[in-house]
Amino acid sequence: MAATPQTKIDVAEEFFILGLTSDGKQFRPSDWADRLSGAMSCFQPEGARNARLAFSPYVRPTMLNGVRAVVVDKALQSIEPLAYHFVVDFAKDNDLQVVEACELPDNQPSTPATPRR
Repeated sequence: MAATPQTKIDVAEEFFILGLTSDGKQFRPSDWADRLSGAMSCFQPEGARNARLAFSPYVRPTMLNGVRAVVVDKALQSIEPLAYHFVVDFAKDNDLQVVEACELPDNQPSTPATPRR
């Protein structure tokens, strides 16, 4: 019996905190993602040394479909549980939408298919 190739799908290790409340209203202030990420900037991978202020790779601001957001790496939970809970509680306390990140299978095309006419 021949083995069939399997699609490898990794479990996402990140989630997004969107700058939208559960009822879809934009969260204020507009620089909230930078402020939250800045507060978490001291959490760096072991051995990382930086002479200048930089966002942590575990909590970093981004834009997602035109909405300010923060990407949170779940590794923060094991590295510094209190910091992880601070970020999660920030989202809960402010009624922000939290979306799990997803990863595409390895054999997924990198460009979208052209629609038929």
